[in-house]
Amino acid sequence: MSRPSWVSAFLDFPPEQYDAGVEFWEDVTGFQRSASRGPRDEFATLLPPDGDDYLRVQRVGDGEPRLHLDVHVDDLRATAEEVVADGARVVADEGDFLTLTSPGGFTFCLVTHPAGTRPRPREWPDGHVSCADQICLDIPPSRFDAEFAFWERLTGWQRREVPLGAEFGRLIPQDDLPLQLLVQRLDDEQDAVSAHVDWAASDHEAELAAHVAAGAELVARHDGWTVLTDPTGLPYCLTMRSPAPRTA
Repeated sequence: MSRPSWVSAFLDFPPEQYDAGVEFWEDVTGFQRSASRGPRDEFATLLPPDGDDYLRVQRVGDGEPRLHLDVHVDDLRATAEEVVADGARVVADEGDFLTLTSPGGFTFCLVTHPAGTRPRPREWPDGHVSCADQICLDIPPSRFDAEFAFWERLTGWQRREVPLGAEFGRLIPQDDLPLQLLVQRLDDEQDAVSAHVDWAASDHEAELAAHVAAGAELVARHDGWTVLTDPTGLPYCLTMRSPAPRTA
């Protein structure tokens, strides 16, 4: 299977929550919203001050705020054939990109536009640094093994078990890609795989304070991570991981 050259995360907001959601993510990332694009001006990019973008936003028609992934590949059609043979399903063919669902029902797109330079972490006025650098796939227990294996084959990234416990695993790309994948086996069943953004920060408490000041709501503290929601109710986590470059 051909390997992705880049992975981007799309934050999908319904119309009434779009501006609040985008403004919050601009605040906490330090990225700037691009001009809108698409047939209904539904897409925009969060542009970092250096490097290539990897966070994008979409105004969706309805439903709850959610997240999907764009997987950047060289050959759209050949990759689609491979992932369909591996259990994915094509939902829509937009010509220059395809929308699919994984075997566990998680939405992702295959796109062809290239990228290649990972942005530097944000430096805050107090000197601590942070970045959104991980997407966690939240997988129902009955689908965990198959979904983990699907994303391992699609990405070709290094598989690693996580010391947090048997319910976690990680797929680590080469260091010039901005996002890695964490997979989490949920305690309870749900209809499909979902996902959320994870952050790394050099000072967890300072980062937490900055996010709450920007409008996030603190949901729960755990050993190793803190759960928050953005102003639209979209959940995400601040982890205790360092934003330093990854090592395989």
